[in-house]
Formats: sequence, structure tokens, C-alpha cells
Amino acid sequence: MSESSLTCDSLLRNATIAIAGESPRLDAELLLSYVTGLSRTSFRAWPERQVTATEARRFEALVQQRASGHPVAYLLGEQEFWSLPLKVNASTLIPRPDTECLVEAALGLPIPDDAQVLDLGTGTGAIALALASERGRWQVLACDAVASAVELAAENAQRLNLPVTVVLSHWFDNLPAGRFDLIVSNPPYVASGDHHLGEGDVRFEPSSALVAGDDGLDDIRVIVATSPQRLSANGWLMVEHGFDQGNAVRDLFRKAGLVAVETRRDYGNRDRLTLGQWPG
Repeated sequence: MSESSLTCDSLLRNATIAIAGESPRLDAELLLSYVTGLSRTSFRAWPERQVTATEARRFEALVQQRASGHPVAYLLGEQEFWSLPLKVNASTLIPRPDTECLVEAALGLPIPDDAQVLDLGTGTGAIALALASERGRWQVLACDAVASAVELAAENAQRLNLPVTVVLSHWFDNLPAGRFDLIVSNPPYVASGDHHLGEGDVRFEPSSALVAGDDGLDDIRVIVATSPQRLSANGWLMVEHGFDQGNAVRDLFRKAGLVAVETRRDYGNRDRLTLGQWPG
């Protein structure tokens, strides 16, 4: 490599062309920051700053992986959610910004200051940890059916020093006895034949965390049908779902006996989550 090719500006320009996609410059800056330890701001302030040949090779290897479709979060091993730096790996979904809408809605519910809270299918622990970071007196339990996801969520809880308990359980199957003031979940909700499964970052995420039967509602059906047995009187259930599933999910909630059922929208103004209250 020539000396001129080792400047931040040169590396980023070449990487932006190679990556293409929706946000190639951002992706390139995140990868170069990861390799060099330099801030993204410094790339603009000192574009002529040079990196070592070893750093350049590591960067270019990551760029090639990103260009082939590997998610940036998996390449970095980290994704921010609710301002929390979460470790991620290929055993879990990458936390999405729209899921923060579920956290916002949960924080606004009229539940006790010392509420018992359950996060079903926690993945990285994103929802559970976000709630625990905002409500120090809530007792938050999280579960996942994948052992490696349980390990990852527990590690994130320990790293962030947040009091979330993580257990191995397929939905409610192996949970300790007790009822909850709030049950939240971002379950699989993609239909098995959905074309999005072959596009973008989703291609590299675990299908078990995405696909839920022919209509995408298999897991939501289980969660909604079982939740009344585990909700306290006046407790709340809240699930994330697809933008076109609002009507179907509200119908499931009402058939299960939940009241005050409503669907709320995400940052893109699309139906994204439905909540309802168990009258007890």
C-alpha cells in the first residue's frame, strides 16, 4: 500500500464505493473507528491522518464483509439500544431503533413502582435492560429459548451493571411461578414465505428469531393465549409485530380477554406494537 492510500480520507472514500447500500459512508466510518480507535468526528477534522498498514488491512477485510451483506453490528460485535452499548452476535437479532417505541410505551404504563416485569424472547436483553435502566425498582426477568442468547443477555446485564435476571425458557415453559405486572415481547413475526428474509441484514440473522409460521403469528398466538395465566390483575401485555399485523393481533388480544387494547405506531408511522390489560 502506498503512503497516500493509508489516510483516513482515502480509505473511507474507497470503502464507501465498495459498500454501496443505504448508508455506506456511515458504515465505513463505524468500521474504521472500530479498527483504529479514532472517533468518527476525527475523520472529518483530520482527513489526512494516516493509519498503519495493519489497520488498513483489517479495515479492508471488514469492508469486504460489509459489501457482501454482513451486518455492521455483527462485524463490530456491538449495537447501541436506548443509549446502552449492547454486545451482539449471530445467535440473536440485532436490536432495531423501532423497538425503542415499545420501551417508551412500557415506561408510560400505570403499573406499580416495584412492578414484576417479564421480557419474553429477550435476545441481547435489549428491552429488559432498557427498562431496568429507567426503573430501578422494577424486578425484571428475561428469558430466551436459545442458550447462547441467554448467555449474551446475561453478559450484557453484568457489563452494564443492571439487575436483570436471565433464564433459559421457551416462552413460559420453564419460568418460575408467579404473576407479572407487565409482560413484553419482541417475538418472531415474519411469515415463512416473506421475501424480506432474503434481503439485507436479515439474511444473516437467525431464522428462529424471525419466522413464525405461514402468517407470522404463530408465536404471538402462544404468547397472547398464555399471558392471562401469568398476568397480575390489571397487568399489561405488550408485543411488537409487523406493520400489517395490527388488526390480527388486536383480535387475538380481545379473544384472550384483554381490555384497553390498542396498537401504536413506530418512528416511521407504521403499526408496530399492540398492548392490552388483563382485568383479572
